[in-house]
Amino acid sequence: MTEKKEKKMTFGKAVFVFAFVVVSLLTVTIALDGPAHIAMLISAVIAGIVAVCSGYSWEELQDGIGDTIKAAVPAILILLAIGVIMGVWLLGGIVPTMIYYGLEILSPSVFLLASCLICAVISTATGSSWSTVGTIGVALMGIGTGLGVPAGMTAGAIISGAYFGDKMSPLSDTTNLAPAMAGTDIFTHIRHMVFTTGPSFVIALILYGILGIRFAGNDFDSSIVNTYLDTLNDTFMISPVMLIPPVLVIAMVVLKVPALPGLLAVAFLGCLFAVIFQGASLQEVISSAFSGFSVETGVAEVDDLLNRGGMTSMMEIICLILISLSFAGIVEKSGMVKIVIEKALKNAKKDSTVVTVTLLSTIFTNFATGVQYVALIIPGRMFRDIYKERGLHPKNLSRALEDTGTLCAPFVPWGTDAAFLSGVLGVTTGIYAPFCFLNYINPIVSLICAQTGWTIVKMDQKEK
Repeated sequence: MTEKKEKKMTFGKAVFVFAFVVVSLLTVTIALDGPAHIAMLISAVIAGIVAVCSGYSWEELQDGIGDTIKAAVPAILILLAIGVIMGVWLLGGIVPTMIYYGLEILSPSVFLLASCLICAVISTATGSSWSTVGTIGVALMGIGTGLGVPAGMTAGAIISGAYFGDKMSPLSDTTNLAPAMAGTDIFTHIRHMVFTTGPSFVIALILYGILGIRFAGNDFDSSIVNTYLDTLNDTFMISPVMLIPPVLVIAMVVLKVPALPGLLAVAFLGCLFAVIFQGASLQEVISSAFSGFSVETGVAEVDDLLNRGGMTSMMEIICLILISLSFAGIVEKSGMVKIVIEKALKNAKKDSTVVTVTLLSTIFTNFATGVQYVALIIPGRMFRDIYKERGLHPKNLSRALEDTGTLCAPFVPWGTDAAFLSGVLGVTTGIYAPFCFLNYINPIVSLICAQTGWTIVKMDQKEK
């Protein structure tokens, strides 16, 4: 009879694996300009080798991978639904209408404040901070230059607004990923984020209003904005009626409608709007739902903003999620996660300490890996059971993940977010970071909540 190999995972081995993730991500994404997917795949292989050498069988590790991915299946289905929604909402004129009304609020007397609000509206509508920054953000940078507003200030306002929308939109991939890792649903997650993100956003808007007062008398060239407005108006039927679907999404959040059925319902509504109001054919609806919306307006910037969506647009992020979850499953099953958490929480006797360690761990993972999605996945899987054991509602964990994982990503100079933002907006991380008010106020507010216990919620007996 074969003797069973003794399982022995050490703190040193766990640290080696997590350090390898950092090095591989920095090497592949920064030095070699490659995708994070490859770095995470290599890291998963190394983690598997270390686990097997520590006495774990491949069958056990495979079970760990399966369990981890199984927990994320609802989020993956929601991501696919979001891809469909984006495609049909664009075809149906719903997103273009939100962009149109967002641009109309632009005023030279409150340029920074308006820029933040515009990007917040558009990012909430699209669920994407990057597409907002890469299109409307670029136009606003040009307008800001014409007004004599420092580039760092304009970029900071754009990023704050874009990341607010990305964080609070049920169409955002990260907003779906965080609750999936924590073990709660998206609408519970969004409602709980209101307590930290809401006050933070209001403070940020006030600061932009105060900061922008000195630019109030400057001349304003509205030609860029007018071009956007005219193009949207010529291409789509723009009407307040188009705002019904997003209003219904807000209603679903309030009424606690299950995420997937609710999103599929508004996707179907988007299909109806496309046919009834925009005159789209059934073939165009199906194509937009699967491959994404496509249009040629003659204005490249508008085309870049609108040509997106569809189920296929989610495949790259789903691929990264699956690979990262495979890594997470291996390190979790082999005890690497447990041994690191035990060390980190050695003296943690209060719930406030647990939440604070979560916030700091997520920030660390963000700076260590430079990939926002990994910063949500690894700490989410690491702390999930700890929250459950302490009776803390998983929405506390999901909120902590987004308050630092999503919002701190632009501050990592070697990270994917910062590289994109700097490249598109033409300013370095050090120039725009001081003016990304929301991105550092929100984590501070979250830390205050953790330390005071305000809005830190326990699970009731039915939820345990």
